[in-house]
Amino acid sequence: MKKPLLLMVMAFCMQTITAQKEAVIIAVKNDASAPTINKNIYGHFAEHLGHCIYGGFFVGDTSKIPNTNGVRNDIIKALKDLKIPNLRWPGGCFADTYHWKDGIGPKEQRPTIVNQWWGGVTEDNSFGTHDFLNMCELLGAEPYLSGNVGSGTVQELADWVQYTNFGGKSPMSDLRRKNGRTEPWKVKYWGIGNEAWGCGGNMTADYYANEYRKFATFMSDWSNTGGITRIASGSNSSDYNWTEVLMKNIPLNMLGGLGVHHYAVIDWGKKGSDVDFTEKEYFLTMQSALKMEELVTKHAAIMDKYDPEKKVAMIVDEWGGWYEVQKGTNSGFLYQQNTMRDAVLAGATLNIFNNHSDRVRMANLAQCVNVLQAVILTDKAKMITTPTYSVMKMYSVHQDAKLIPVDFKSPSYTFEGQTIPAVSASVSKDKSGSVHISLVNVDAVNKNKIEIDTKDLGVKNFTGSIITSQKLQDYNSFENPNKIVPVAFKGFENKNGKLTITLPPFSVLVLEGK
Repeated sequence: MKKPLLLMVMAFCMQTITAQKEAVIIAVKNDASAPTINKNIYGHFAEHLGHCIYGGFFVGDTSKIPNTNGVRNDIIKALKDLKIPNLRWPGGCFADTYHWKDGIGPKEQRPTIVNQWWGGVTEDNSFGTHDFLNMCELLGAEPYLSGNVGSGTVQELADWVQYTNFGGKSPMSDLRRKNGRTEPWKVKYWGIGNEAWGCGGNMTADYYANEYRKFATFMSDWSNTGGITRIASGSNSSDYNWTEVLMKNIPLNMLGGLGVHHYAVIDWGKKGSDVDFTEKEYFLTMQSALKMEELVTKHAAIMDKYDPEKKVAMIVDEWGGWYEVQKGTNSGFLYQQNTMRDAVLAGATLNIFNNHSDRVRMANLAQCVNVLQAVILTDKAKMITTPTYSVMKMYSVHQDAKLIPVDFKSPSYTFEGQTIPAVSASVSKDKSGSVHISLVNVDAVNKNKIEIDTKDLGVKNFTGSIITSQKLQDYNSFENPNKIVPVAFKGFENKNGKLTITLPPFSVLVLEGK
């Protein structure tokens, strides 16, 4: 090697070593004015899509798979362990072709429906309103019902509210009792249409705002026990005009929440493989996922103009990674595997939601079982949980905890001249006084060193759990269901009120301080 070239290599190596030694200094400080992280940020989504409902949650009460009224017991247990706070149903695009009265009464008398959005399959409506709401009671989760605005009527949605929520005598409550349910479920969260800008009707923002006002007017609080939260179909990713028009034209007393949908997608025309992806594809996926920070910030700024007291919740009711379907599966069923990429994506996104919990008060990962970034996968009697499930379970400690704001400058993760933040973090203190620090290293190659001054946190001893693996492409399979699970983390030092952490590449860590 020629001397000048050798010197250049040595200089580069020294720069790399120096860069790796520089720690990310994260400043944390208790703030009495900081918001509480709403547990509903950790919500999920169950659409009539592929094998999410049929063959996922629901196997029927004659199945040999252990079930309660047709709902798999192993899924119920797994989601209860996850502390699932809410579940959105029946869609998605499916919601605006769903007529709820087709899914009540004796199952053998229910009409069939063709699922025109997802695979063109025929469904028998054996899973309907009673099945879903009773399942939510088993889960201890709040139901979030998406009403049909695209092909439904005002009367249809008003009847659904009366059917589920009214305890007195009325046509719909009498019908509910006839179908076996005496007491109302008291459903709080109601979506008025879904993706009205697209599959929900291809509406303009002005047109939808008027439709929303009309539908919302007739959705009465039949129970008079705290009211219902009416949620508007929100923007498609960075469509800030949609948010502007709805906030301007819908009276705040009619608007409980405003949605935002954003998927981490490389290219809608060529989404890339779920498991056989390159570092470049990983980088581009994370670049798209981390755009959530910008989206939440800009949508919140528009909402602040019309709602400075932040009465209206931002509800990110669809988010997650979206890739090409698993090879050999129905393209309309959106079945994909779940790798370390998804764990990193989930951890970083949840940190964003936590840090913006003054405005973001509900979110729904898409989707719960067998679809997109699922937390559970099934294969007949078999069931496994995914790396995303593990992250959601680790992060459940933030539910209803007090946010502790963080301030730091992230190092960059650079690939082919483009950069994204390498480190993501959020911190909270729960009601018992325990502090939880969630950290993500997005960088696919390099470790990152973190330093946190813990003197103001009021805790001394820390323990940790981490999700990582040998390869980004690793995943849990039915043959090896525990390949990626949380393990105890020892890669930190706690001395003299300073916590020093070494984060491995593509890892998600939660530390608990007491």
